[in-house]
Amino acid sequence: MNILITGCKGQLGSEIQRLAEDIDPEEFQFIFTDKDELDITDRNAVYDFVERNNIGTIVNCAAYTAVDKAEADAELCELLNQAAPTYLAEAIDSMGGSMIQISTDYVFDGTNHRPYTEDDLTNPQGVYGRTKLAGEEGVIRSCVGAMVIRTAWLYSSFGNNFVKTMLRLGKEREALGVVADQTGTPTYARDLAMAIIEILRQGIIPGVYHYSNEGTTSWYDFTKAIHRIAGINTCCVKPIHTEDYPTPAKRPHYSVLDKTKIKSTFNISIPWWEDSLKECLKELN
Repeated sequence: MNILITGCKGQLGSEIQRLAEDIDPEEFQFIFTDKDELDITDRNAVYDFVERNNIGTIVNCAAYTAVDKAEADAELCELLNQAAPTYLAEAIDSMGGSMIQISTDYVFDGTNHRPYTEDDLTNPQGVYGRTKLAGEEGVIRSCVGAMVIRTAWLYSSFGNNFVKTMLRLGKEREALGVVADQTGTPTYARDLAMAIIEILRQGIIPGVYHYSNEGTTSWYDFTKAIHRIAGINTCCVKPIHTEDYPTPAKRPHYSVLDKTKIKSTFNISIPWWEDSLKECLKELN
């Protein structure tokens, strides 16, 4: 079947594209697009592309992910995170196909003291989270074969991300203040890409699922691990409070995701976050 991967130049899309190089084309035929190949905000263009290329499944990795900029750019954020996924879902549903929509931990308010399950109440605190939640709802409403995967703290050897920023700053600065009172789980995009490939092999089972690496940490401890593994010892990393680093968008203080459902449904094992970080840093080196 033909599988459309949107947002192919982003972190997750790039990882899927790399994995696809080793997949037998007899098994899957992937079609990778970014905004230059397909404008997913154009409903007619989406319908035409899906029909013309006989798409059976869509994995939507495209999104507006600049969390702080989103606060002042709500219209574009709504278009990319809410309207576009709904157009994709409507188009693939008209073909009798299925869809995987990638979402975020920002649909929660971060006030939990235990990992969030798929059944926990959502309560996004900013434009990014609100539009991603609306995108989830639009996809589920529009496509009977839709699956939503919420993830968090995504990084990769591709694109711009926290890991690359901390590597650069660790080499440039003698001291660095990093928020220590926000808890979550770093997620290596390649691990998520591998899980998506496995789900495609087994067959999509509609519903909402959570995926991140195993374990929990803070941004401060994450940075310390990045520097330790990379051998950076000339930068003093200091813990700071959220209020010491104000941002336009409110960050969840606790956004650990419970992965029980996706592990049991698809019988997949998920690596510990620090093991995956070592893999990514090895790749970057």
